[in-house]
Amino acid sequence: MKKSILGLRTTIYRVPDLQAAKAWYTKAFEVEPYFDEPFYIGFNIGGYELGLQPDESTLGDNVITYWGVTDINTEYNRFIAAGATVHEEPQNVGGEIWVSTVKDPWGNVIGLIYNPEFKAE
Repeated sequence: MKKSILGLRTTIYRVPDLQAAKAWYTKAFEVEPYFDEPFYIGFNIGGYELGLQPDESTLGDNVITYWGVTDINTEYNRFIAAGATVHEEPQNVGGEIWVSTVKDPWGNVIGLIYNPEFKAE
């Protein structure tokens, strides 16, 4: 049976100063980012993605962990049908990469990502 949930893929930290965070994470993890744009910085940490996104707010959903999926819309709809609530509908974030987030019944954010470009080691 083919699995539709592929495992953990990406954790994103939202930070108020993207460049300062990039410098700190580069030093702390001893790795340069493989993706570096004003809207997102991505590091490959042992086959998993650690991402940084700019966000001036200090409250709210500062950390989002994404679970890899084979079909973003199918899994998003399945989570909603199971009782999750909409947080961010599926959206293309570049190339073939799609993300969405839902909240579980307790308010925890669950990220879903379809990213054929990133392979877990």
